[in-house]
Amino acid sequence: MYRDDFGRGNSQERNSEDVFSKPVRAGKRTYFFDVKSTKGNNDYYLTITESKKRMEHDGSFVFDKHKIFLYKEDFEKFQEGLAEVIEYIKNNCFDGEIPQRAEGESSGVEFEDL
Repeated sequence: MYRDDFGRGNSQERNSEDVFSKPVRAGKRTYFFDVKSTKGNNDYYLTITESKKRMEHDGSFVFDKHKIFLYKEDFEKFQEGLAEVIEYIKNNCFDGEIPQRAEGESSGVEFEDL
């Protein structure tokens, strides 16, 4: 869990325990796939967090974070939907193969543009 989440109204995460975490660096963003257990360890869910470093007007850095909570009853539908969209993009937008970003290369699309 991210320590700066405490005190910001994220009460759902305060009662959870980290089980497994997989960070994935992708250009200027980092994605965190975190398996959490509910209070009492009787259930599990996934959080997907996008984190992007940006500079404030005073020159200091902050991290923008956006989170998705994915519960077990939605895993299959989420996976099917994601696979379908990726397949569509491969077949209709990039002639069968999505171009790969070289390590450290920016996508050219800024988060603020989305």
